[in-house]
Order: sequence, then structure tokens, then C-alpha cells
Amino acid sequence: MSRRAAVAVAAALGLAIAGLAAWRAARADGPLATALSLAPADTSRASWTDWAGVRRELGAEVGPESAADEVDAFVDSAFERDLSSMSALGTSAGVMHEELGFSPATITWELLSQSDEGAVDIMGTTDALDLDDVARRLAEHGWTEPDEADGVWVGGSEVLVGVGPGLTPELQHVAVLADQDLILASDQAPYLEQVLEVVRGASDGADALADLAADLGEPLAAAVYDGPYACEQLAMSQADADAQAEADQLVAAAGGVHPLTGFAMGLLARGDLRAVMQVEDADDAPGDADARAQLASGPAPGQGGAFGDRFSLEEAGAEGREIILDLRPSGGGYVLSDLTSGPVIFATC
Repeated sequence: MSRRAAVAVAAALGLAIAGLAAWRAARADGPLATALSLAPADTSRASWTDWAGVRRELGAEVGPESAADEVDAFVDSAFERDLSSMSALGTSAGVMHEELGFSPATITWELLSQSDEGAVDIMGTTDALDLDDVARRLAEHGWTEPDEADGVWVGGSEVLVGVGPGLTPELQHVAVLADQDLILASDQAPYLEQVLEVVRGASDGADALADLAADLGEPLAAAVYDGPYACEQLAMSQADADAQAEADQLVAAAGGVHPLTGFAMGLLARGDLRAVMQVEDADDAPGDADARAQLASGPAPGQGGAFGDRFSLEEAGAEGREIILDLRPSGGGYVLSDLTSGPVIFATC
């Protein structure tokens, strides 16, 4: 980065910090943060899709009465805009819509929560979706009905294959919670039982990730990682030796960074991106904001080219332990997908 560019980044930081602080103080927890409170406390990574928001963004008129090919076309359009990359349902949308009675065309939102113990896909619905019909279809296709209405419908891989091609393994076991407008699904029935304890309020949710994700506002699609997963998934160690050497020089020139204790990135309405990175000590956040803003404005070792080819840095600042970067994609490409898997130098630990 040239000296002039570095000075410009520093100036932008000074102007942005006050604005970011005011915005953060006024924000309210959005649906993503609320959904994360339903995920298990040991969640290490979560993937979010606001399907109602995606439908609005694309002007899509799909709904319960849509044909399977219309639903697949909608998901294809979402993929082209990088709006479906966080979903577990993309490859099975048309089949599940036609056979199971719910899909990205009818659910409100989707949160795929993953940990070392298991994974669960949590889906929000509204009264417009007939969950009694969903339960009837599960029974018809071979899922075993639970003793309690809010229990687990046990299926399995053979049941799933019998429904149709392309269904995600997460749909093997399902819980239909009509009173809470929720559908939960997992490839492990015992794990799904554990998640239901969180939803019922008997176990803690992923509150730390929820607090972090609240700074994203209301993204259409997002990824949220805890510290260990972020430092592994986004690490420069995934790059070749030359890229790692270049990254070391760039980080040193930027003044160094501290390890992350959390990372979130969301694609907002109209295409802007927000990255939220958390460090252990709030005293380190302003310096990290400066350094990471500089790194986000320069070369992209391990990915090729420069970040400026992909996006412009609009604002950067720190509040508490969080560093917030607001990015504007240059158009085209899959920026959210690219920047939520490593190597990503400005999110390095």
C-alpha cells in the first residue's frame, strides 16, 4: 500500500469510529442473533440465510403453490447473487418443496449450526406455512411420528432416499414445533433431541455468537464463527509458502494483529458486506481495526490479486472488543463465499 493510501485509510478510520459507535449503541438484536440463541452453546460455526429477505431482494414471487421447477429457479437466482451459499437446502429445494411441503420458497429463515458434536438446521416459518401438512407428509414418507407433538420424527438415510434425489442429509430427522413456528432437522436424532432442550429453554444457547452477530444487523446471508474455528478456517497457513511469507510482511507492515475470539460476515440488502471481528481485549481493538483495515485495502495473498479488485473499504472502526469493516463489492463474483473460507489475511490470527 502506498503512503498516501495508508494515510487515507487512517483518516477514514478516524471519521468512522464515532459513527460506528453510535450505530452500535442504537441497534437492536436482529433475527440472526435471535436464531443463534436457539442453537447449542457449543456451536463453533453457523450459516444464516434470511429466505424471506432473499425473496424480497430478488423480487421472487414463489410460495406454497409454486411448482418444484419454479422453486429450483428461485434458488439458482439466489446462488448467482451469492445469497444461497450459506444454506444447506440449495441442492434439494424443489424436491423438498414438492414432497415435504416446505422449502426456501416458504420458510422465513434458516440457520445451520455446527459443532464437533453435530449439526442442526433450524428453520423459521410463519402461519402461511401449514405445519400440520408438513407433519402429515413426513408420516406418509416413512418418518416415525414422535410420542409428543414437539418430539423428533425419526427417519434415516433410507427414508430420505425414498423421498427423492438431492436431499441434504440434515433432513434425516425432523422436529416440527408448530407453537414456535419452527422446523428443526439433523442427521443425528440424539443430537436433535439435545437441540430441542435449548429451544425449550432447558439448555443454554449460543449467546456469545448471538452477541457477535448482532453487529451484523439483518443480513440476507451470513457466517458466524467462534475464535478457534475462525483462526483455523481463515488462516494464512492454508496458503502456499510464498503467500505466507508475503502475508507475514504485510501484517508486520500494518503493525500486527491479535488473535480473533470471533468472526462474523454478512451480505446485506443491496449487496454491501459487513465483517465483524472480535479480539480478547478491548484495548487491542482500535489498533487491530487500523491494521485490519489496511490489510483489507491491499494485496490478497493466497487468493490472488488485491482486495480492491473485489470490494472497496467504506468504513472501519472499533467498539468494545469488536472491529467492524463495511465493504462494498465491486460487482459480480462471490465475495461472501470467498471471504468466509481462508486464507483471508485481514481476518488472520
